[in-house]
Amino acid sequence: MTDTTTEMNPQQHHSGVHHPFIYLDNEYRPAAEASIPITTQAFNYGTGVFEGIRAYLTEDKHTLNVFQLDAHIERFINSAKLLLLDHLPSHQEMKAIILELLRKNQASTDCYIRPIAFKKSLLPGQGFGVKLSGVSSGLAINSLNMPSVSAQKSLRCTISNWRRVSDNSIPARAKITGSYINSALAMESAYRAGYDDAIMLNVHGNIAEATTSNVFLVKKNKLITPAINSHILEGITRSTVMTLATEELGLEVEERDISPSELFAANECFLTGTGMEVSPVTQIDHCYFNSAEPHSITSEIQRLYIKSVRGQLNQFQQWLTSVN
Repeated sequence: MTDTTTEMNPQQHHSGVHHPFIYLDNEYRPAAEASIPITTQAFNYGTGVFEGIRAYLTEDKHTLNVFQLDAHIERFINSAKLLLLDHLPSHQEMKAIILELLRKNQASTDCYIRPIAFKKSLLPGQGFGVKLSGVSSGLAINSLNMPSVSAQKSLRCTISNWRRVSDNSIPARAKITGSYINSALAMESAYRAGYDDAIMLNVHGNIAEATTSNVFLVKKNKLITPAINSHILEGITRSTVMTLATEELGLEVEERDISPSELFAANECFLTGTGMEVSPVTQIDHCYFNSAEPHSITSEIQRLYIKSVRGQLNQFQQWLTSVN
């Protein structure tokens, strides 16, 4: 398998353009020359874990900061432990590798960082088959330009017929590559039906999350979101939003089971995630919401979130790690 990413001028600001260098097998390499064998275990069986991390320019455009880097690395390492992905760099080593990769790529605009730890090949004496032990581990990290989506249009969603994979089947707290077929099926069905995303129910019939993001409702000036035991990913943006809502807006946040009927009865709805940021949902199936209104709670939280990633909230500077 070869990464066919073409090299680019690091000063290009086009969305989705990959940076020229990646990290693979303990060294920085030109992205166009990076490859892994077709027999790689993770490619065949989905035995890998990943993170999605973003870096943002400050408002004055002088400094590039990675947002919530330590939290992402911690979750990445915990995910790796579940799949017995060993011999990976320590937390601090991983942090240094990511920052050096961005410097090597001369990253100078909002961007996205994708570390992947994966099962590579069977160790000597191991028989063929699906397994976690007796398999070597690898680490790859790539990055690409990705501007903020905060100004994007609001989203139209549908309740998916595809259920969120149970935590007892595939750990929901880990970002496991193979489990994302669950999200892909739900998203494809929603897209073909004319929607932007899908809200997935868990095995108990309650709201879990969207295909790649967490779900929040606004009801009577209170935020309501599925609890951690609702078979959801423990989103870092989710946690960030909860902190902003309570400390900056004085809102109550309630984590609990949410039935689909309660979702339809909400005043507002929004999705949160590293890629999604804070995105208002204005329609779910036949119901409409006031999420995108200028003075909505969703809009206020979205505004605060963007200020935090841009370094404009002094009380949350600990969320930022400077690349410079």
